[in-house]
Amino acid sequence: MRYLAPFAAAAAASLALAAATPAAASVMVLGNDIAVDCSKAAFAGRFDRQSIETCTRALQEDRLDRRDRAGTLVNRGVMLTRARDYAAARADLDKAADLEPTLGEAFVNRGVVMMADRDYSQALVEIDRGLSLGVDEPAKAYYNRALVHESLDDARSAWLDYRKAQELAPEWDAPRRQLTRFTVTKP
Repeated sequence: MRYLAPFAAAAAASLALAAATPAAASVMVLGNDIAVDCSKAAFAGRFDRQSIETCTRALQEDRLDRRDRAGTLVNRGVMLTRARDYAAARADLDKAADLEPTLGEAFVNRGVVMMADRDYSQALVEIDRGLSLGVDEPAKAYYNRALVHESLDDARSAWLDYRKAQELAPEWDAPRRQLTRFTVTKP
């Protein structure tokens, strides 16, 4: 039987994990309105005041169907998470999940906020739920779940999720960097 262990001592692994940034999963909103600009900003990784305000304006001014309103809430929640305004992000993500309970990104991103709160057990539940519902960028969800598994001292599950993230998005460097910290050993 083989098992996985991080390379370094626990303290060094914790520092590496703390340096890892969770990956936010944005929602593509289609159309010719302000919500599209919000969506583009979220996918571009922006979280400046103007981008967040664009999402707020979209929610106030655009005529959005339920899914696009939920997606816009997720996108603003992603930006607020990046800005480390976790309470506001959580409020948006909760509204999105209530509005569109099949939108996996709402749950994956709630998991990211719970990671920031160090509520790793609940973060795992949320990310698992998001994955089961389906997400547009599953590599990000697996990467985040790997971070949660490491926080719960489950190196084997973390390694498997980093591998899955790398498999799904081979051009993305973050999972590959995390995998270099692991080694496979025999008991």
